[in-house]
Amino acid sequence: MSTIQQKVALVVGAQGVIGRNLVEHLDALGDWEVIGLSRRGGEATERVRHVSVDLLDRDDCAKRLGELTEVTHIFYAAYQDRPTWAELVPPNLAMLVNVVDAIEPVAPGLTHVSLMQGYKVYGAHLGPFKTPARESDPHHMPPEFNVDQQAFLERRQQGAAWTWSALRPSVVCGFALGNPMNLAMVIAVYGAISKELGLPMRFPGKPGAYDKLLEMTDAGLLAKATVWAATDPRCANQAFNINNGDLFRWNEMWPKIARFFDLEVATPLPMSLSVVMADKEPLWREMTEKYGLESHSYEEVSSWAFGDAVFSWDYDFMADGSKARRFGFHEFVDTERMFLDILADLRTRRIIP
Repeated sequence: MSTIQQKVALVVGAQGVIGRNLVEHLDALGDWEVIGLSRRGGEATERVRHVSVDLLDRDDCAKRLGELTEVTHIFYAAYQDRPTWAELVPPNLAMLVNVVDAIEPVAPGLTHVSLMQGYKVYGAHLGPFKTPARESDPHHMPPEFNVDQQAFLERRQQGAAWTWSALRPSVVCGFALGNPMNLAMVIAVYGAISKELGLPMRFPGKPGAYDKLLEMTDAGLLAKATVWAATDPRCANQAFNINNGDLFRWNEMWPKIARFFDLEVATPLPMSLSVVMADKEPLWREMTEKYGLESHSYEEVSSWAFGDAVFSWDYDFMADGSKARRFGFHEFVDTERMFLDILADLRTRRIIP
């Protein structure tokens, strides 16, 4: 293969739900070299290598990324959690800036920077927002790091040889451990513990959240869309909502998930998972031993705060995905199938009994 055609992806945040699935997808395509960035590093394969870096440390970024002269595509999917919306802005903007500052001057073949966003752009996290949300909707009152990140790329791209794209998924579901935003793991561990305690699987969300319309984004589908947007010239300097393509209500989905665990459902009861699951670590250790599960700490399989956030949406939560279809991306995923497949996969991997 000539060096001109060689595509080299730098996946920033390679151990998260989004980054991990993107790395696997790029690897499977066969015509990409992949460099994964994360604090934890990772296992190398024939076409994938990992670099451990502290993205908040500008000097560390410059040192470790300054040698990556072959990078053609940056896929940015890193995220740092903070207690308030305002506090999220400085670290999450700084990490993106540090990566672009380190790569752009040394990588002459850089052709695209892909930014992972979400429905926070539309204020979905703040309360009832305009649905279906569209890419052309006006921004809301800041702070909002997703918006600041995109504004940085728009400014930086002026006169540059590279283009950018922004992907806006709903809640992303897929396999990853030690991730603060993993709804599939929340449901899996909550279901497994409900069963162990001989309880029905009770929806723990806010009153009203059980019957609202929402949608999800499969991590594998998102990986395909991300690569599509980064390589199709029509998508240059555009943002795209990416969702599975179907809508559901928990009142119909929850009993189907409960059936996976051979559990009944009971009337929903609003309860903070962060509170009621806080004392379950000893029980999880017992279950790990009893069922011969892979030995992952309770912290690694817990995303309770994120579960609380998702299950508190007592308003419709959806965006219009038709722009991506108009631009040529036609993939979709059945959300019920997605949930059941992920749960089955977690069982196969011996993460849950």
